[in-house]
Amino acid sequence: DGRLTFFPGNQTVYLPSINFMKRHGTVFLNAYTNSPICCPSRAAMWSGLFTHITESWNNFKGLDPDYVTWMDLMEKHGYHTQKFGKLDFTSGHHSVSNRVEAWTRDVNFLLRQEGRPMVKLTGHRKQFRVMETDWRNTDKAINWIKEEAVNFTQPFVLYLGLNLPHPYPSPYAGENFGSSTFLTSPYWLEKVNYEAIKIPKWSSFSEMHPVDYYSSYTKNCTGEFTKEEVRNIRAFYYAMCAETDAMLGEIISALRDTGLLGKTIIIFTADHGELAMEHRQFYKMSMYEGSSHVPLLVMGPGLREQHQIPDVVSLVDIYPTMLDIARIPVPQNLSGYSLIPLLREKAESEASPRGPRPSWVLSEFHGCNVNSSVYMLRTGKWKYITYSDGSSVLPQLFDLTADPDELTNLAIKFPLTVHSLDKILRSIVNYPKVSSSVQEYNKQQFISWKQSLGHNYSSVIANLRWHQDWLKDQKKYENAIDKWL
Repeated sequence: DGRLTFFPGNQTVYLPSINFMKRHGTVFLNAYTNSPICCPSRAAMWSGLFTHITESWNNFKGLDPDYVTWMDLMEKHGYHTQKFGKLDFTSGHHSVSNRVEAWTRDVNFLLRQEGRPMVKLTGHRKQFRVMETDWRNTDKAINWIKEEAVNFTQPFVLYLGLNLPHPYPSPYAGENFGSSTFLTSPYWLEKVNYEAIKIPKWSSFSEMHPVDYYSSYTKNCTGEFTKEEVRNIRAFYYAMCAETDAMLGEIISALRDTGLLGKTIIIFTADHGELAMEHRQFYKMSMYEGSSHVPLLVMGPGLREQHQIPDVVSLVDIYPTMLDIARIPVPQNLSGYSLIPLLREKAESEASPRGPRPSWVLSEFHGCNVNSSVYMLRTGKWKYITYSDGSSVLPQLFDLTADPDELTNLAIKFPLTVHSLDKILRSIVNYPKVSSSVQEYNKQQFISWKQSLGHNYSSVIANLRWHQDWLKDQKKYENAIDKWL
């Protein structure tokens, strides 16, 4: 959650490496994902293009495996390149469950696609390596810096992808089958300031936006939660962020130990945030701030120090920025704009050949846990969220200055604002058309999958994450799918 990198969010957990980057670099106060889910978001970051352009519709549908990324171009221009850890931007990954849930979101049924979110404490007060895989990848990156990068005569670019602070899937069956677990050790939990944890305010079910209700239900968050449960989920999530911060610290230390820190640009960001029980939801797949607002910190030679940038930016900006750093010509067809003019002192004089950076960012979502395509335009104090064709589902409008918790939908109160923001959005993307092509794609994908299973498809569905609900009235749900098809 990007809000943890600046006040007041940063009061809840001690993040020394993030603070180091803030002291010696720049923090972006309004950085957003272009799609609040892993694969489509990363596809935007690696391609520099909006989701509807690459058609990265869900966690299964990202970029083609041979897509030319900014790293490929940097390698072509003489950079030593290395990738460690989670990449997750090409098509064909993630569970069948995830896919089927995305494809069938237009079916008229409500099924819980998750177990109830839970917390789990592991290890002891001195145990700081909880997420072993991430630590192993961090170790690989450190060794690469100390043994290889230090000897290069040409410049290098290193990418390290961490899984944390993503919640862990729970492996066991029973009531919590398929649930997400916020897992940490007492060592990290001690970094969290419990007094500073805000318990989010929830709307009543009757006041909830219909798409929010669908999300809350499919994420299994419509039941009763005590204040303590909500506080713990948030605290454990923050503790997982503290462990992530420590890995960033290890990379910074390795660069310092090898004398490379003063001549290396470091960028820290994320593919999406975590709602951690805001708006009666956890996970991402939402345009609310907890899910869509990502961290973005940059430090390095020639860049501003102790600087905060309020301009809205997004992950598609990474591609042109990387090329700009490497002095490689930036393709004109990108959705993003280089961040370098904002990061350097002479920002005003360095206009891009494409003209000035737009005053808005776009995010869109077409995957599971949301029963409609969603589009978000963020500009000035406004966040405008519209759904599907723009008319069949009520839009949302939030004034983030007056209402940072996004509790008051102003769409009906300010029709002229809605109209002008919708006009800007339609000039960027013909979103009713995109929504309809996603619906078509979902249907075709589901039909192909169903045919590949023959008569067996219903029993396969019964074993996906939503099995508990499906088995209660199998015939009813099969009929709903038939009606949809």
